[in-house]
Amino acid sequence: MNKTPMHELRRVCVIGAGTAGLSALKNSLQAGLEAVAYERGAEIGGTWIFSEELPKDEHEEVHSSMYEGLRTNLPKEVMGYPDYPYPTDIEDSFITSRQVLEFLHSYADHFNLRPHIKLQHEVIRVRPRLNDWEVYVWDHNNNTCDPVYYDFIYVCNGHYTEPDMPTIEGMDLFEGQQIHSHVYRKAEKFKDQSVLIIGAGPSGMDIANHIRKKARHVYLSHHLPTAPNTAFMGNVTQKPDVERFTKMGAIFKDGSEESFDHVVYCTGYKYSFPCLSTDVGIQVIDNFVQPLWKHCININNPTMSFIGLPFNVIPTHIFDMQVRFTLKFYTGERQLPTKEQMIADLEKEQGERWECGFVNRKKAHQMGERQFDYYNELANMTGIENIKPVILKLMKDCGKKYIFELDTYRNNRYTVIDDEHFTKRAL
Repeated sequence: MNKTPMHELRRVCVIGAGTAGLSALKNSLQAGLEAVAYERGAEIGGTWIFSEELPKDEHEEVHSSMYEGLRTNLPKEVMGYPDYPYPTDIEDSFITSRQVLEFLHSYADHFNLRPHIKLQHEVIRVRPRLNDWEVYVWDHNNNTCDPVYYDFIYVCNGHYTEPDMPTIEGMDLFEGQQIHSHVYRKAEKFKDQSVLIIGAGPSGMDIANHIRKKARHVYLSHHLPTAPNTAFMGNVTQKPDVERFTKMGAIFKDGSEESFDHVVYCTGYKYSFPCLSTDVGIQVIDNFVQPLWKHCININNPTMSFIGLPFNVIPTHIFDMQVRFTLKFYTGERQLPTKEQMIADLEKEQGERWECGFVNRKKAHQMGERQFDYYNELANMTGIENIKPVILKLMKDCGKKYIFELDTYRNNRYTVIDDEHFTKRAL
């Protein structure tokens, strides 16, 4: 796509001003590039902004998934940026969404990012031209929509906006209420009701714990090989997957049947990029965003990068690392491989995943234990600073505790001693 050498290009467009977008903006500016972040909301922070706003109809989109009373399921000690950790005067390790939002605001102020952020500006179309990108931006303040031109695109729109709803027999027969966790806001709505929660990931477990304090009874449906600890939840019954819904409830795959008033689907989200034209060269098939090199660089148009697609990772650190990784190529410090080399690398990595049992495309960006090899790859390939060992050790210490130690794990307080060591104590 480029006639001008990549290292001579200067203008950076960042789509979104959440955790990933702020990192893309800050690192681009520090690399000497001209960067602007477009945020369709009225403030920065992305998914960490709590709003009681709900969709008026099935066609309206709600951006944030934040609900009342949420506390992080990772300690703040691993949630900061590499060069900007959370302040040590916050005693708790597992903090509120409001504290995360305040931290993101302080990050923007510390690095003087606000002059480079355009709030209530929505990117509605991005398409490649011969030598750059045409970006149509809708200014909600003035109700105007004009094209702007950029050399690089960072797609940082998050992936907690479009719910991934399962298809289960009889869903349309059930006469109770059905919602996705995306629009769950308060447990009070379920007072004295019977509720089925589908999914036992971080959201499913946490929302079950919230709702069960108000509800008459909660059924938690999942297919985890090891049952999570719900012994402390006296009114929660674990169930296998739903076989089919009935008018008043559901029949489960073990043949049991239950009745309930509400269903909450905690079934995850779809990667969605509605502003990207088809000639961008990216497609999403069963949540596999492809073709991407190292889960971030668009192989067909490598001056575009996607930040934050991998999951089961250390979120803020991986965002920052992906940005620093891509900037090494964008500034000319490192040479990108050829398209053929990048495709071969992608096919090799996906082949390894399929051999390890990751045959589901929806898990194409799942990391888990693979994340540590991924961090090493990015660092070794470009010479960027790797994630500190203490952060990796902290992350391993927290693994799966949101499932098996839900009632106690947030009582732990962590203290980082140095780049290698931390302490942990229970309240």
